[in-house]
Formats: sequence, structure tokens, C-alpha cells
Amino acid sequence: MQPTGRLIRGPRRTVPLTALTTLALAVTVSSSTAPRSGGPGTAAGPIAPPRTAALGPCMISGSLGVQMSEGVPTAPGYAHSTGTVHALNLMIDFPDTPGQGSALERLDEFFPQTRNWFRAASYGRLDYLPRAPVRHWLRMPRTFKAYGIERGAPFEPGYRKLVDDIIAKVDPVVDFRDYDLLNVLMTPNAGPSALNTVLSVTFAGNHDAPMADGVPVSNVSFVYSRQDDGSGSYARTGYRVLPHENGHIFGLPDLYTRQGGGSVGHWDIMSEDWGANNDLLAWHKWKLGWLDDDQVDCAPAAGASEHVLTPLAGRGGTKLVFVPLGATTGLAAEVRTRAGNDEAVCRPGVLVYRVDADVDTGEGPVTVYDATRHSGGCTRSPNVHAELSDATFTPGHTFRDRASGVRITVLSVDARGAYRVRISRR
Repeated sequence: MQPTGRLIRGPRRTVPLTALTTLALAVTVSSSTAPRSGGPGTAAGPIAPPRTAALGPCMISGSLGVQMSEGVPTAPGYAHSTGTVHALNLMIDFPDTPGQGSALERLDEFFPQTRNWFRAASYGRLDYLPRAPVRHWLRMPRTFKAYGIERGAPFEPGYRKLVDDIIAKVDPVVDFRDYDLLNVLMTPNAGPSALNTVLSVTFAGNHDAPMADGVPVSNVSFVYSRQDDGSGSYARTGYRVLPHENGHIFGLPDLYTRQGGGSVGHWDIMSEDWGANNDLLAWHKWKLGWLDDDQVDCAPAAGASEHVLTPLAGRGGTKLVFVPLGATTGLAAEVRTRAGNDEAVCRPGVLVYRVDADVDTGEGPVTVYDATRHSGGCTRSPNVHAELSDATFTPGHTFRDRASGVRITVLSVDARGAYRVRISRR
């Protein structure tokens, strides 16, 4: 749901991990996808444990059963997020909702933009290769209504029927061993408008998934209606639902909550994927293996330390300083500017946020702290959470966490846009 005065939508669902053994395509951090012999990908799991012992205290982790935990490293079972990822794209329609326009026009709504987004966000470490071996609408044998899919909820057996039917249709011409993930691009007239509710959903990493060509079809994103809000930006930004959904396939949780994007705002595509382009938090880039260990500073000790943070969009330099508050939580600081995938940043500066690895996806595992509370924000870009748009801290300002005694002070910024910050903790 969007904040008051903006578009209202139902929450996009990411399938939870628990009590889903009857559903073929469920997210589960306890399962893993075995490496395929002869397949294009590497072993599942986006990041290995840090090589440096100094980062050990910052490797927070959640309790057993937490759904899509923010902990580092990401649990096994998700698609690898570095190197080459082969994405199978199928455009499907139904007897009661025939495809609108051509299937290739639907594909063009998402590519090459999605590939370019991942290239920029990962600093070139993820080479996302989309393939569409079936160039026409793939007609399902049942009507959309017959599948009984009304929302992207995990308990709907209609998804099992749908995936079984997709496999039966394409297995003669598609070798599923050649792909790391599947994007099902539904004809936009199937289901309600995205202005009313969002059905797009992702299922990732379950060995109970249907088998095809000897491998589980266990990493699947379904994309439904066009998210066209009438602002005229769809042609440029409408693709962004796909990197959001694929983010789940790489193990990232939803950062919006039942109340909308008020926890993180537009600072991460896992929070808001409508409107202006945006990037991922540095914490997520570390989880995904897009930042090296020497680009992350860990500040676990009492006393004071100073750190120089370079803008997140650029290559090289320290991108993240993390202050662990315990085994499951910590405070993060990074520099965000209007560059790279971040086109809506209207107040460059140091973004400070709390990460809690013990909070489920969609329940607020990340909270951004607002340096200018109740200001109304500094942007009016459509579908950007305005209040948090000016959340960054600038030179002379200090964030204080009274419970832990941690203070993060922004000391200065140089001509390169690098910020010097001091971390103090009692």
C-alpha cells in the first residue's frame, strides 16, 4: 500500500518459508539448489563468508525460520548473484485473456532495461542474460479464472497447476538445465489492474518444485499487470518490477510493509519499484557479493573511529560502515547521490539505517532514519515516498541511537563526494 495521497495497491507477495510443503514453489532458506552438472551457473548461494576476520562481528544472522533473513551470508537455496545468470522468459496468455499485442512487445517492456539495471547495480559483477526461446504467446490450456489465482498468496494451488502446464507446454523445446531462473510474463489483461492490486510474486529455492529436464523449476518470478500510473513514466520505469522480483530469487526480502514504503522509502528497489529509478542499499550489495570485503568497514568496538565513504553508485572505495548492536541487528551508513541507478536522490548525503536479521520479509527488516523528520521531503517524483526523500545526514549533523549509545556524525564532504564520518559508541 502506498502512503496516503499516493497510489493505493495491495502488497506484492513473496512466498514465506513455513508450512508450505504442499506447494511446489515456496521460498525456504533451509533448502538449497544443488549445482547442476553441465549447467551454466555456479553453486547456489550469492556470497561466501567474508575472508577477513575483522568483518566477523558484522555478520549478523537471524533465528531459524526467519523468512528471507537480512543476515550475512545469505542462506543457500537461492540463485547465484555474481557471474553469468541465464534467465528464461516466457510470455503466457489464456483462452479467456488472449495476449495484448505481440509477445515480443511484452518482452520489450523489461529488456534490455533489466539487464542494464543489474549491470549498473552490481558494478558489472552480475551478467544477466535474458533468453526467450518461445517468441509467441504461450497459450495455457485452462482459463485464467480456472487457475483460481486472485492474489499472489503462497497457499494457492493454482500456481502448481500453472507451472505444471507451463512445463508441459515448453519442455519439448526448452532445456531447463540451461537456465538459472524463470520469468513468467503474464499478459497484462490477466487479473486486475496493478493500480488496484499487485499480483506479481516470486517463488525461490525449494527442492519440492516441479521437475523439468531433471532439475527443479525452483526460482520463478511471475509478473502480471502493467504498473502504469498515468504519469507518463511507464516506458522508462515500468520494467522495475522485474529486478524487484528477481531480487527475491537472489535472497533479498521485501522492505515495504503492510503500511507501504514508509520504512525505507525509495532508497532500495526492494521497498519501492514504481516511479523513478533507484538502487539497492549497500547492505544488500554486500549480501549479493557485489562489494568486496575491503569496501565494508566494521565498527564493533567501544570508542571512536573515522571512516571515509565514497558514493554508492561509483566503483571503488569504502561503501558501507556497519555497527553491530548484537548478534541479529546493527546500524549501517552509506553515501547516496544522484548517480547510477539513483535518479530521484534530491539530498545527497549519508544514509543511516538499522538492519534486523531477525525480522521476516515484509515486516520491516530495515528502517531508514530520517535526518529531517516531518519536512515533507524534497521530491515530488511520482510514486516516490516523499517524506524519506531527504532522509540523508549532511556535514555537521549527527545521528544518535540512545538505546545503544552509538553516534554517527558526518564530519565533511570533499570535492569527489566522499564523506568522512565518525562512529562513537560507549
